Amino acid sequence: MATRLNTPLPAVGLWSMELRGAADPAVRDAATELDERGFRALWVPGLDGGGAVDDVEHLLGAAPHTTVALGVLAIWGQDPVVLGDRLAALDAGHGPRTVLGFGVSNAHSAARAGQDYGRPLESMGRWLDALDAAPRPVPADRRILGALGPRMADLAAARTAGWTPSYTAAQRERVGAQPLVAPHLAVVLDEDPDRARAAARAGIGMFIGFPAYRANLARLGFTDDDLVPGGSDRLIDALVAWGDLDAVATRIREHLDAGADHVALHVLRPDVPDRPALPLPQWRDLATLLPTFASTPATH
Repeated sequence: MATRLNTPLPAVGLWSMELRGAADPAVRDAATELDERGFRALWVPGLDGGGAVDDVEHLLGAAPHTTVALGVLAIWGQDPVVLGDRLAALDAGHGPRTVLGFGVSNAHSAARAGQDYGRPLESMGRWLDALDAAPRPVPADRRILGALGPRMADLAAARTAGWTPSYTAAQRERVGAQPLVAPHLAVVLDEDPDRARAAARAGIGMFIGFPAYRANLARLGFTDDDLVPGGSDRLIDALVAWGDLDAVATRIREHLDAGADHVALHVLRPDVPDRPALPLPQWRDLATLLPTFASTPATH
């Protein structure tokens, strides 16, 4: 039976690489402002795990009304016992406002940690077994998976509270109403097509070259003409919400209408493609959309 997420998420949140490094007072100040502006879910990438849980703790302290989700942490080289203990400590200090997301990443990530990538589905299954066996386990209702393919989505539905898919309607139909479906949606607030697509390619274009992403995009109907370096215009337009706020709101609504519980918005900045910077003006603009989706029930 599918598990329901024990930490409610609103309809809209933010995913941000820039919120890593939350020991920086400027990052914590930004998290406080986002909390005050009504964002109730902040996502940060786990990457290889270095400092990720520390960042979560800083953000929980800075944003007292907000759920912080680690999305996602590569499983390679992680200690399930340590993660279980850290989650328990976060709950004791800040209440149950943390969601932990896990992913298999790629063979290079596994090799760098001195581990065998193996078959991704089996490797993730063993990792979830280890989480369950820890003295203080990470409960199924506090964890999600990053899932591209249908079989990983099935595993997420069976053994976690949900997942972050790259498509929505098909996955909702596949697993039914209960598991969390929380797609990531890249956003460029720029109405000029050339600038917007250039920012999108700078921000996410490299992922199109990764084998797992290419295979998933092919499943979704994209062809070799789309899977060129940086992606075709058709592919970029499908993956990224660009334009004005009304255009972004339309794309959010499309995901929610297709069965998503929550949409995590990832701002791509056309003016700083080569270095992280806090996109405060864009976040402030996106905060004005929150009342539009306030009537959408919080998940689970």
